[in-house]
Parts: sequence; structure tokens; C-alpha cells
Amino acid sequence: MKKIHKSLADKSSLELAQLLSKAALEKKAEDLVILDVRGISSFADYFVIMSGRSTRHVQGLADAIGQNMSKKRMTQGKVEGITEGHWVLLDYNDVVVHIFYHESREFYDLEGLWHDAPRVEVE
Repeated sequence: MKKIHKSLADKSSLELAQLLSKAALEKKAEDLVILDVRGISSFADYFVIMSGRSTRHVQGLADAIGQNMSKKRMTQGKVEGITEGHWVLLDYNDVVVHIFYHESREFYDLEGLWHDAPRVEVE
């Protein structure tokens, strides 16, 4: 079992969401939003939602985030949708990352579904 890098061990779920966002933005993620779902979700504290320009870009964003976090010895739990590249979900326990192809994002409208969740400023 890998130990989590000591620089991440004391990070809050908000700090983790910011770190994941930064990794995504470095790879040109579009329309990135962080939703604070602590009071309305039992399975996560934050959602990080973003779009990619193509299915290949969506897959590339997922790979880049995974590699960036792996370097910090922080591996995601479950990964869903990487093969298709329309909606990729990366589970980092208290933070769930949703990477959408823009058309799929409009269709599923997670921001609308979780409209009660406050948005967090991306640093």
C-alpha cells in the first residue's frame, strides 16, 4: 500500500478539489466548476466538473489528472467512462471529478441537478 505524500496528508477535501482543478486547468480543461455538496450529499464533499473539447481531450484530462495525483502518491478509487470519453468519473473519496464531453455535460446538467450546491471559487 502506498503512503500518501506528506504534502497531501493534511489537506482538506477543499484543498484536494483545488489541487485536482489546477491539474485539469494545466491541460486546458474548459468551464471548470467546483460544487460544495457537503450538506446535500452523503458520498462526497465536492464535485469538480469540467468539459473537454473532444472525447480524446476528455480522456487526456482524466489521464493527466491521474498521473499528476499519482506523482503525489494519491491514487483515485473507481474510474468510470474512460473508454468512451463522453463522461469520465474519477473518485478521490471526498472529491469526485466529472469530466464531460461538452454535449454530454449539457445533456446530464449536473450543475442543474445539484443547483442547491454552492459554487467554490477556483484558485
